Amino acid sequence: MQRKKFIQISALGLVGLSSVSFTDFQSKFTKNDLMGKGNPSFVGEGYKLRKNANKAFLKMKSAASKEGIKIRVVSSYRDYAHQNRIWERKYERYTAKGLSPIKAIQKIIEYSTIPGTSRHHWGTDLDIVDGSVKQPRDLLLEKHFHDGGSFTRFKTWMDHNANDFGFYLVYTNKKGRKGFKYEPWHYSYAPSSIPMLKEFKKLDIKTELQKTVLMGSSNFTPEFIQQYMNQNVLDINPKLLP
Repeated sequence: MQRKKFIQISALGLVGLSSVSFTDFQSKFTKNDLMGKGNPSFVGEGYKLRKNANKAFLKMKSAASKEGIKIRVVSSYRDYAHQNRIWERKYERYTAKGLSPIKAIQKIIEYSTIPGTSRHHWGTDLDIVDGSVKQPRDLLLEKHFHDGGSFTRFKTWMDHNANDFGFYLVYTNKKGRKGFKYEPWHYSYAPSSIPMLKEFKKLDIKTELQKTVLMGSSNFTPEFIQQYMNQNVLDINPKLLP
């Protein structure tokens, strides 16, 4: 190809890309970032989010406050060590009750992720409630968000407005959905979490989990890991899939 013609084609290509962020073509996420073992920069008061996610969250929080709803963050970024503490606490509790290791693991992954696979490792996801009402015991229970429960008005507001700010419910109550149970409190900032999930899917999670020493991890067979990825990691709100 002649050099002059190549330059003309290249220039046309650059014009076509001018409206797209350059970062869209780069992977900024290391394996450690995706598995909660990195040291990323986060912002937030009393919680931790990525900068863009936090900017959108503050706008949503401000809009909700105008309707008398005070969005309260219960959980945001959790690193690997934090997730592992949750895992160990639940594993010990369930096995102490007489459950076999695999039954204990199945019980844990109704709501909690295996360390290294949590969306909370990314700084894009939040567990939130309404802080303007009397806080019920055991905040994160489905009954509080429906049928007149403490957070019913909050949930209704989020259903109508959260998507406008880029936030989507992760684990929906869609009939037939597998994996983690319905969590009406867990929202994800799609513009940031979608590219992170895309990169996470490229990791050899089977190898990572099988070489990790966790309570009960000897039960992480290839079949179990594949099912966990398909159901718990990927059977989520379709709006959050790459």
